[in-house]
Amino acid sequence: MTLPTVRPSSSFGHRVVTRVARSALGIMVVRNVGSRVDPTLIRLTGGRLSSVAPFPAMLLTHTGAKSGVTRTSTVVYFTDSDRVIAIASNFGAPHRPAWYYNVKAHPEVTLWGRGFGGSFRAEELVGRERDQLFQPATAASSPYEHYERTAGKPIPVIAFHPSR
Repeated sequence: MTLPTVRPSSSFGHRVVTRVARSALGIMVVRNVGSRVDPTLIRLTGGRLSSVAPFPAMLLTHTGAKSGVTRTSTVVYFTDSDRVIAIASNFGAPHRPAWYYNVKAHPEVTLWGRGFGGSFRAEELVGRERDQLFQPATAASSPYEHYERTAGKPIPVIAFHPSR
């Protein structure tokens, strides 16, 4: 599977969304409204539009770590050659997003984004490799550096590899 090239960006739109995503109101809107609207919006627009546009967002379908229930989450991503990269920030909250624990317990997932879709296997990146991929996400206009300071601990970086 060939993945489209998606890189973190610093456009005016990215800077505006970053500012909103750092505010309590912005976080509340994305959590409560975006999580309900995004799956339909992403499917209808072929992945071109979401509540966090212009950031690219994908649908991550995963299995609950404890419940075993299939769930779908909207996650911002970028690509690194043959991998899809996601930052498990949870808006700077001290706990990780639920999808993080789910993919750690059940790494076989389904991703659907602009120009790609299918079965993938999740892997948490650590050490130097994690830092090398977290750095471009923070260097671009994104709220991740702020979220990491707010959370008070390193934010996990997850790589999704296409299943063969």
